[in-house]
Order: sequence, then C-alpha cells, then structure tokens
Amino acid sequence: MNIHEYQGKAVLRQYGVTVPNGKVAFSVEEAVSAAQELGTPVVVVKAQIHAGGRGKAGGVKVAKGLDEVKQYAEQILGKVLVTHQTGPEGKEVKRLLIEEGCDIKKEYYIGLVVDRGTGRVVLMGSEEGGTEIEEVAAHSPEKIIKEVVDPAVGLTTFQARRLAYAINIPNELINKAVKFILSLYAAFVDKDCSIAEINPLVVTGGGDIIALDAKLNFDSNALFRHKDIVELRDLDEEDEKEIQASKFDLSYIALDGNIGCMVNGAGLAMATMDIIKYYGGEPANFLDVGGGATKEKVTEAFKIILSDANVKGIFVNIFGGIMKCDIIAEGVVAAARELGLDKPLVVRLEGTNVNLGKEILNNSGLNIVAADSMADGAQKIVALVK
Repeated sequence: MNIHEYQGKAVLRQYGVTVPNGKVAFSVEEAVSAAQELGTPVVVVKAQIHAGGRGKAGGVKVAKGLDEVKQYAEQILGKVLVTHQTGPEGKEVKRLLIEEGCDIKKEYYIGLVVDRGTGRVVLMGSEEGGTEIEEVAAHSPEKIIKEVVDPAVGLTTFQARRLAYAINIPNELINKAVKFILSLYAAFVDKDCSIAEINPLVVTGGGDIIALDAKLNFDSNALFRHKDIVELRDLDEEDEKEIQASKFDLSYIALDGNIGCMVNGAGLAMATMDIIKYYGGEPANFLDVGGGATKEKVTEAFKIILSDANVKGIFVNIFGGIMKCDIIAEGVVAAARELGLDKPLVVRLEGTNVNLGKEILNNSGLNIVAADSMADGAQKIVALVK
C-alpha cells in the first residue's frame, strides 16, 4: 500500500525524523491560506500523487510570494501528470503539499528496503541525492553504500555512522545523521514498511538534516496491525478494478493487454503471462484467485476481468492442489451466464477434481475451448483473439 508524501512525512515526524513544515491543500484557496500560515518567504507547491518523477513533469514549483502560490496551484491542481512511473495515461492531481522553502546546501539519498535475496532489511545511502536511485545504480553503482541489518540485533549505531561517513556527510553533522537514520529505521520496522525512501535528504545552510521528500510503502499483509495507516489509503490513486478485487481478497493488477487471465497461484500466474507473451499475445492482467477460492470469489474475479474494456478473450489456467477444479468450473459457468459472455474463453484445468470440473464445463452449453496444457491454452487464446 502506498501513501502520499505529506502523509509519509507525518508518520516520520512521530518518530523524530526532521521534515519541513507543510500543509495539504485540496483547492487553490486552501493552498494560499496554507502558504499564509507557514509565513515563509519561499514556499514549495508540490503535486501529491502516488508516483515519482513529479518535478520533471512540472508537479513541483518554488513560489516567492502568495501570487505565485496561487498561480502554481491553479496550474497543478486538476492537471494530469505523466511521469516514468505513471505510464502514458498519467495521474490527475487532486491535492497539493504546501511546504516551507529550504536552504539546501547538499543533497543525499537514504533508503530502507526488504532485500529478498538476503531476506533482510538493507539500509542504502548515496551522495547522489535528488537523482533517481535507479540511474545511480546503472551509471555509478559504487556510489550506493549498503548496510545489511541483522534482524536479531536491528540497525546498529555503528552501521548508521559508517554509512553516514561513507556518503560524505559533513563530520560536524554525523551525529545528527545517525539519529536521523536510526529514527527512520524505527518507523520502518514499527509500521511494517516495505520501502522507506528519503530522496533527497538534505543538509541545510543552518546545519540541519532534513527529509525533503519521503516515500513510504507498506506491506499489505501487515495492515491489519495498522488501522492508522489503512485510514491514509487514497482510493482515487488506485485502479477501480484493483479496489474491487481487494474487497474479495483477490490479487489483481491491471495491465495494458487484451487477454484476461484467471489463475491460481502467483507463480503460475506469472508463468501464464509469460507464455501468452511467448506466443505473441498481450496479458490484460495478473489475477491470482488463491488456494481457498469459492464459487462466489471466482465469479467476482471473472466480472473484474470482463470490466476491462480492452479484454478480447480470457484464459483460465488452473492447477488444482488446494484449489478444486470443480469450484473453478462452477464459478466460470456462473459468471459467463450472468454476464452473457460473448468473448473467446479458453480453459485449462489440471489437478484435484479435474474430471468433475471438465464435466461441468462440457455440460454448461457455453462456448468454451478446452486446453490440454498451459502452452496449448496460450496458443489457442492468442489465435482466437487475433
């Protein structure tokens, strides 16, 4: 789950991480009022969307006076920002962060992430702040310093200090940097984050260490422990189909292809998308119905797939272990009848109750193409869609 920058900064402030003063605004009038309350000669007007690269897209403006705040707020609110993370469709800006200006002396990067390779939290830092970390990794990987955290001990003061020195934080500010990093780690662990990224972390002319930007992502599996974080969810930033899927505990991600996929198991779902691509097709979604799906859950999954106007055909690929093939078959038949399915449908079933599942499909009277294998099914649905 993602949250906005201003929300992330509010969370970090609770843990003693220094962030600029700022206020959220949903209208031009609120933006001007917020700037008046801040009372600083320089104010930054920042678009709030769940994507990086806002500055390059014109979503971050420095205002020197209330007239400029009003001008920039009018420009940005309602604008569709297109960045490298939004895709070509972009995201509409519906809220702004009005923030006090900052006397930036030097920019750095600090981030915490769960490294699947080591199964541990990794602290990363770089003196190439303000630049996308992917670019630094590609062109100057030696400038990214890493500290792997032992989960039994946690991030130590020594590790934070070593990283601060390694990224050339000024000697007189090392202690402040160490405190900042340890506070960031505390927030990361307490709130079950999957990513905590400060880019840039800045050293100011006055000798402060400040999080000028903040990106916090949270492990969705841990949200039941954090009702305060769940309340920060902005549904306007999410795909409607993904929101509907989450209500039925379905793992769904919309893509830009035209072949809808319904699969059980994340690994099989990934492989299904790969094999569709291999045979020249384009998957329209990732959808994992899970191992404990009911007829109703499968029906809802089918509805979500068909709500995508780009879908021209559907490939159901089920390997029944915990999931029973007859349950999937009943759901597919029920949904196809309810929705009056008029698009090609290819079904490959294997595993528990497979014969019963095939019998349900065969007796449904629906135009369903049976597949003997995953490859066979992928080839058939690609051919039918084309």
